[in-house]
Amino acid sequence: MLDLFTHSLRLKADPSRVVVRPFHIGWQANGKAGSRTERLVKEVLDMSPGEARAQLEIVLKDFEARHWQTRRVFMTRYDEIEAQLGLDGSQIGDEKRQLIGAYFCHEYSYAAAALMNPSAVPHYDQSGMPKGSLRILMSLRAVGEGHISSVAFREGIITDKNQMKLAPEPPFATSADAHEDEEHIPEGPVTVYRHRDSTLSGTVIFPITAAQSNGLEDLRICHFRHDDGTEEWIGTYTAYNGSRIQSELLRTRDWRSFDLVPMTGAAARNKGMALFPRKIGGKYMMLGRQDGENIFLHTSDTVTHWEGGETLLTPLYPWELVQMGNCGPPIETAKGWLVLTHGVGAMRKYSIGAALLDLDDPSKVIGRTREPILAAADQDREGYVPNVVYTCGAIKHGDKLFIPYGVADSSVAFAFVPISSLLAQM
Repeated sequence: MLDLFTHSLRLKADPSRVVVRPFHIGWQANGKAGSRTERLVKEVLDMSPGEARAQLEIVLKDFEARHWQTRRVFMTRYDEIEAQLGLDGSQIGDEKRQLIGAYFCHEYSYAAAALMNPSAVPHYDQSGMPKGSLRILMSLRAVGEGHISSVAFREGIITDKNQMKLAPEPPFATSADAHEDEEHIPEGPVTVYRHRDSTLSGTVIFPITAAQSNGLEDLRICHFRHDDGTEEWIGTYTAYNGSRIQSELLRTRDWRSFDLVPMTGAAARNKGMALFPRKIGGKYMMLGRQDGENIFLHTSDTVTHWEGGETLLTPLYPWELVQMGNCGPPIETAKGWLVLTHGVGAMRKYSIGAALLDLDDPSKVIGRTREPILAAADQDREGYVPNVVYTCGAIKHGDKLFIPYGVADSSVAFAFVPISSLLAQM
């Protein structure tokens, strides 16, 4: 019998979590952004100082208490419009500039529809942690208006006694900023920056390139150790533009700036890739799902280019016969690489299982669970997509595995399981 402890805490969608986002008039104008933008700016410039002040006061009354440094956000957005239209800001007063900025912003509820599919790594700051405790950092897939997915974060602490506590969310959420006009960001790598006054628990990373326009989905983070001893956090995620998907990397060394880097190669045209946290035999290694059915093992000389791959695990047991995939980066243990897997069975019911791979040659499968370690049941079956449990990454803490997991594509739950008990099921 698997010794599994499920924590009582649940994270759910929260429409009150909002950020200010650029409102792109061009999206509403069939390519005539310039004329509409110019008309709107002219309307504000033609207002008397008193009328502009009165209109700005209405906006601030509605929104200033809901957002961090709202006036500065409006001014930043005005600067982008000024650059686009070639305006002379020195001839325009602060109140009109703020009001123009406000007309080109909108409020977005980034987690109104769902919060799901978490991954977790040990936090980069372990100072002050008592024995038996570990500070953690989780990524979450937040789904808002238009079913567009973004990346949110939560910090917390877990203990070896199956306890956990999450740091409170700050009252204001802020979006990571590319420090340039989002309307003119080219395809390819882009860097976004956390607001200097924002915590990670209050930071959201939104789609920013055309390839990401309909979502950043299912970030799988790993703490990667390079051969030279340096450390980096690298996550794989799916960029979706509404019709096509591609795999990309999120890379950071300081959790202040984040590089969003498209991957190349045949394997990168699929979703669900997960990186091993170090090189093996001089090669980068990745798990993927090339055919949408089986788990593949990929090797590469570079972390950004992935081809081919060989079949590693195929559906074998009834709970996984429809398809299999990984549930996050492999976890190194003394017995081998521990890989959480997901399987889909009858009635499209998702379950979580596990496999063990050889440390020196991960193409060798040592064992796999015959039965799921987590499956949708009872209250965990209901939600936006029923009968689904799914994780994008767990943490080894002492002799236990901490598993945050999505429930019914709607909420996030948490479980602890002794690694010895899990291995005994293989």
